[in-house]
Amino acid sequence: MKLLVTGGAGYVGSVVAKQLVLAGHEVTVFDDLSKGHRRAVPEGARFVRGTLLDGEAVRRLLREGYEGVLHFAALSLVGESVERPELYYRNNVLGTLNLLDAMVESGTDRSAKRLVFSSTAAVYGEPEVVPIPESAPTEPTNPYGASKLACDRMIGDVARAHGLAATSLRYFNVAGASGELGEDHDPETHLIPLVLAAALGKRDAISIFGTDYSTPDGTAVRDYIHIEDLGRAHALALDAAEAGEHRVYNLGNGSGFSVREVIEAARAVTGRKIEAVEAPRRAGDPPELVASSERIRDELGWKPEKPLLEDMISDAWNWMLSRPDGY
Repeated sequence: MKLLVTGGAGYVGSVVAKQLVLAGHEVTVFDDLSKGHRRAVPEGARFVRGTLLDGEAVRRLLREGYEGVLHFAALSLVGESVERPELYYRNNVLGTLNLLDAMVESGTDRSAKRLVFSSTAAVYGEPEVVPIPESAPTEPTNPYGASKLACDRMIGDVARAHGLAATSLRYFNVAGASGELGEDHDPETHLIPLVLAAALGKRDAISIFGTDYSTPDGTAVRDYIHIEDLGRAHALALDAAEAGEHRVYNLGNGSGFSVREVIEAARAVTGRKIEAVEAPRRAGDPPELVASSERIRDELGWKPEKPLLEDMISDAWNWMLSRPDGY
C-alpha cells in the first residue's frame, strides 16, 4: 500500500515507518521536525517536511493518493499541556482535523481510506478498574489527554459520516529500541530513558515520586510495552480496518512493573550503580495503570513478543550506548 506516516521522525512513528518499509509498503514520512529527528526517518521512506497546521499543504500531499494514513504527529508532554492548553488543542486537535479534511476531500474510493491514530491511556484519567478495558470511562485529568480524546471522538464521527476505516490505539508506556531507532526526547520525561541516563552518568540520580502507594513496594505501577510490539499492532490495525467503522484498542502487556522494579532491572541489565532518591508524590499520579489488551488479542490476534521488562531495558540501553548523545 501507499502509506503516509505523520510524525514519522519521532520515536514511535519512525519505528512503525521502518516496519512498514520492511513489509514492502511505499512510505512517505510527514514531519515538521519540531520534536522528531531527520536521522530517525528510516531508509527507504520518502521524507516531506511540513506541519499539519498548514491545511493546504496537507491537502496537496493527500491528493497524491494514499491508501492509508498512520497518524503520530502530536505534542505529548502532560506538564506543558497544563501550562499551555491552547497549544495542545491547536496542534493536536486542529492538526488532526486538517488531516481528516484532506483525507475526506481526496478520497474517491471511500473503502480504501484507512487511518490508524496514535491515542493514549491518558484519556482514562485516574481509572477505578485495573486492568483498564476500553469500556472504562474516559475522564482525562490534563489537556494532553483531553486533546487526544477529542481527536478520538472526532475520528469516530468522521469515519461514520464519510466511510473512513479508522482505528485508535491507546498506548500505555512504550519502551525499548529497534535497531538503529530509539528514544530521544528533549526534554525527556519517560522513566526508563531517565533511569538509563543515570546509568550513563548523565544524571546524578533518578527520583522516585511517591513511596506510599497501595502497591506491593509502595511505588507507582505502570504497564510497559516494547516499541516493536507496539509497531506490529499498527500494521494489524491497518489491515483489519473496515469502512465506516472506528475501532478502539488498548495496547499494553497487561501486567505492571513498579518504579523500584524498573530501577532494579536497569541495574541488572547495565551492571552499573543507579542512585535513587525518594521524593513526594506528584499530583494526579495514579497508583496503578495497567491495560487490558484482551480486545486486540481476540479481534486482531496481536500479542506482545517481547513482554519482559529486561528485554525492553536492554534494547534501550544498547541504543543509548551506541548513541550517547542521541540523534
